Amino acid sequence: MAKRGKKINLLKKTSRKYLISAVVLLLISLVPLYFVTQHFIREETDDSLKSTLYRIEKLLDEGQQVNSIHPIIEISQTRLPGVLALKDTLIHDPLEGEMERFRQLSAYKRTNGNTYRISVRILLVESEDIVLAVLTTFLSIILAIFLAQYYFTRQHAKTIWSPFFENLRRIKAFSLKSEKKIDLIETDVLEFSELNNELRTLTEKVALDYKNLKQFTEDVSHEIQNPLAIMQATIGTIIDDNAVNDQQFELLTELQQNVQRLARLNKKLVLLAKIENQQFASSGTLNMVEVLQQSIEDHQEMGSVSITMETAKPIEIHMDPTLARILTDNLLSNAVKYTPEDGQILVTATNTSFTVSNTGDQPIAAPEKLYNRFYREDNTKKSLGLGLAIVKKICDSHGLKIQYAFKAQYHQFSVYFPQH
Repeated sequence: MAKRGKKINLLKKTSRKYLISAVVLLLISLVPLYFVTQHFIREETDDSLKSTLYRIEKLLDEGQQVNSIHPIIEISQTRLPGVLALKDTLIHDPLEGEMERFRQLSAYKRTNGNTYRISVRILLVESEDIVLAVLTTFLSIILAIFLAQYYFTRQHAKTIWSPFFENLRRIKAFSLKSEKKIDLIETDVLEFSELNNELRTLTEKVALDYKNLKQFTEDVSHEIQNPLAIMQATIGTIIDDNAVNDQQFELLTELQQNVQRLARLNKKLVLLAKIENQQFASSGTLNMVEVLQQSIEDHQEMGSVSITMETAKPIEIHMDPTLARILTDNLLSNAVKYTPEDGQILVTATNTSFTVSNTGDQPIAAPEKLYNRFYREDNTKKSLGLGLAIVKKICDSHGLKIQYAFKAQYHQFSVYFPQH
């Protein structure tokens, strides 16, 4: 499963990738540029030294006097000839008053019966400055080009992608409850046009399936409830006629209970389908404490289990009133159903959640399966039915979070409200 991290805008992500890669390539390109530029400057420096040396040697051959210019040119007579030498050296520069690095060409010239040692030098700091100036200029120009290209590419991409983002906004606003077809902007980009066509086909199919499913649930609810009601009325009429013996009375009573159970099951299944199809509104605001109090009053009238409520203050929440009452009724019914006769039920409410707790002997073995339809822990225990499955669907459809815990011999079902 992919990790959920911070989401980033598509254009921003692609532009950032482009900018980072461009800067990295630019910095990498500076390395060979530095050495290549330094190599050519070094070659030019050496050629300049050789040219100066040639001119000095020519002057000496002509018998002219050539004076030393420290530290650029040094000429001195020597008895021992040497070899041509080209190297870097550190020499004190009287102008700067410090040691400077020079490129030095040393040669020995025998002419007119004398042997001369000639050293010609060029200050290397100047060549380094040239290299840095070239690199700085190159970096500035290329960086300006990259930034300009980045800006124009981003603007161009924004223009190209604008129909996509507008269509995305319209898709988010599309509702299956509306019978209107989705309206998408046409574009000359082939891929976007194909995407629009597929989305239109998909939404039309989903809308049709939704309509058929909605009609099916309504038909099922109507068509099944009528025969079940007739069956209950018929069984009641037979019992009221007093024309049945005790054994037949027990069988008819059991049959009537099963019919009633089937009717309740049908209503719950239809309710689940309606919740899944989002056929309930959630725009209204209600006081959850009042809903809890009404549910508690109704359950106390029907049962013998003691229900106690603790609350801090009214809780305002955006929720369909019908579903809110079903939510509290199902949680309380589940608590009443699985609480011993001498047990108790405690309802607590805060401004962020409410909890329904009931006494119990041991925790649920597989709490992650509690909200599965007709879940039972083993074959010896009765099924939990659809009550908690409906509770989970209601919570999911309204952004609520439900959690189960077993603390201090209490089963606790806590519903947490969304934080705005």
